[in-house]
Amino acid sequence: MPVDPGLAAVTLASAVLAALLATVLLMFPARGRGVTGPALDEGQSGITLLFDGTTLVDATPEGRALLAGPSLRGTAWDRLRAALEPRFPGLESALLRLPAEGAILLTASHGAGARRQVLRLELLGGLTRLRLATPQAGPAPSVEAFCCLNDEATDLREMLKAAPLPIWREASGGEVIWANADYLRLATERLQPGDELGWPLPILFPPESTTRSGRQRLDRTAGGAHWFDMTHCDVGDSRVCYALPADALQKAETGLRDFMQTLARTFAHLPVGLAIFDGQRQLNLFNPAFLDLTGLPVDFLSGRPRLATVLDALRDRNMIPEPRDYRAWRKRLAELERTGVAETHDETWSLPGGQTYRVSARPHSDGGVALMIEDISTEMTRTRRYRADLELGQSVVDALGEGIAVFSASGQLVMSNEAYGQLWGHDPSQRLAEADVTALSAHWRGMAPPTPVWHRIEEFVSAGGERADWVSEVRLSDGRLIACRAAPLAGGATLVAFRTLVPGEAAGSISTEAVIRRA
Repeated sequence: MPVDPGLAAVTLASAVLAALLATVLLMFPARGRGVTGPALDEGQSGITLLFDGTTLVDATPEGRALLAGPSLRGTAWDRLRAALEPRFPGLESALLRLPAEGAILLTASHGAGARRQVLRLELLGGLTRLRLATPQAGPAPSVEAFCCLNDEATDLREMLKAAPLPIWREASGGEVIWANADYLRLATERLQPGDELGWPLPILFPPESTTRSGRQRLDRTAGGAHWFDMTHCDVGDSRVCYALPADALQKAETGLRDFMQTLARTFAHLPVGLAIFDGQRQLNLFNPAFLDLTGLPVDFLSGRPRLATVLDALRDRNMIPEPRDYRAWRKRLAELERTGVAETHDETWSLPGGQTYRVSARPHSDGGVALMIEDISTEMTRTRRYRADLELGQSVVDALGEGIAVFSASGQLVMSNEAYGQLWGHDPSQRLAEADVTALSAHWRGMAPPTPVWHRIEEFVSAGGERADWVSEVRLSDGRLIACRAAPLAGGATLVAFRTLVPGEAAGSISTEAVIRRA
């Protein structure tokens, strides 16, 4: 059958046009979710994503799973950068260079040799294609191995998500390229009303604060602050940072510092010199009275000298009475400091300048010691004067010819003289604790016939209120006649005086009360 030349020409033209159209379609893929062709083949596997600018056009199932991570936020483009930036720190700059270079190959910053992942960036017809692959160094892993690795990754992700402290990763330039849930929570708290958390992640701690360990403060938008102890470790070209919460520790340290300041202000008004040495035997605290009493310079004590050094400095200034063995004495104080709570140390220092110090060392359970110095010069002078007055009064009473016994309001003997001892043949002042009016009355009864005088003396000593003195005579068993006189004294005390009478002498011829008052 003859062929129409015109129909053949039309058929040939149509075939050529269809071929050209197919070629164009293959070269320039359509934009939309169902993109096929060189940009994203239908049979292609692995992590591959196709973007039109920052809008996701299409992705393989693995690529969509990558963007569906539970810790990722924001748009698909933001989630992609958040997922890949920790492994490929140069991703941001590579995306900026891609229009000029057309294709860029990035290698993961961590991995094991040939197994390190690679990311290929391509610009095809205005679309950006990203392919993530792991070069195979051997046979492909089994399904079971892949599932185990996936489960392990999921467990690690959940552990980091539940960590009760901020953990994040910084690029070499200080950008935050990954963060856990606690970091994101703190970042969300600092957002202004209406703002959303996106990529890049905000920097909570300045990069220079993470290059060294130490305490960092993070102010809160609603007022107040969080405190963290910073630490970090370098991983390849990036840095993993940890912020350990220290709010409770900071509060405790602040409370302790305020308490120490209160103690310091209180100690500053004490007249007793106080120096506290810690468990390392170094001076930790001292008050102004310690400076005044020891004369040690402020700069010396501010340098936190050891206890032995302070003792040596006091010895050089003649502030310590020279012991027989200074080394043994200082060693004893050092051992006291080490032994803790078992023993204390008290001394009285009589200094060449006339001062008298009472020195006490009180150990602590942590090995420290508190050294207290008190100036008792006035007290010692008063004590010496009082003792001298007592000795003078006793010598005056001993010079009297009458035997005298003085009883307190409770009937206890408080004083007797030599004439009393000679008359009654004993000295009750040697055992004052056992000498009362009842015991002495029993001694008197044993040296004389029965007489109501001794019972009268007992009643007079124990009686209170107004009393009148009286005098009576008693004949002793050896024939001596004595005059017994009882007289009230101030404070409920009672004086009982005994005098041997000569033949013909009356008991009341001499006033014992007048003699005592003159004494």
